[in-house]
Amino acid sequence: MDALDQQLLALLRTDARASVATLAAKLKVSRGTVTNRIARLEDGGVITGYTVRLRPDAVPDQITAWMSITVDGNRTREVVAILLGEPGITGLFDTNGRWDLLAEIRSSSLQELADVLERVRLIKGIAGTETSIHLQSYKLG
Repeated sequence: MDALDQQLLALLRTDARASVATLAAKLKVSRGTVTNRIARLEDGGVITGYTVRLRPDAVPDQITAWMSITVDGNRTREVVAILLGEPGITGLFDTNGRWDLLAEIRSSSLQELADVLERVRLIKGIAGTETSIHLQSYKLG
């Protein structure tokens, strides 16, 4: 995957219902290029489907985890661009302190979570990670 694929995935994550014409205009490429890239990403198993986002409390059995990420040197922009294209990541945040980024991950199974973690750990520019799984929530007041 190149930078254009990553940008395309980021746009689809924001709105998977966006038309090919809209995607092409935002990426400043032809509709044919977008169509071909989507087909290639689907055929290659990068895009495995399209979905609807729900409120977190609407899917109580879903696994939620947070991955703290350290980035090598000044590669943050490059790493962020790749992470925005990762379908298992539902939120990405810039932080201060020990970790550079915090990624929220949602999955339907532990195997799916393990697959996401493996893909993220293989990204060039990531120096280290630590993942915590959400076990229980408590209400205040």
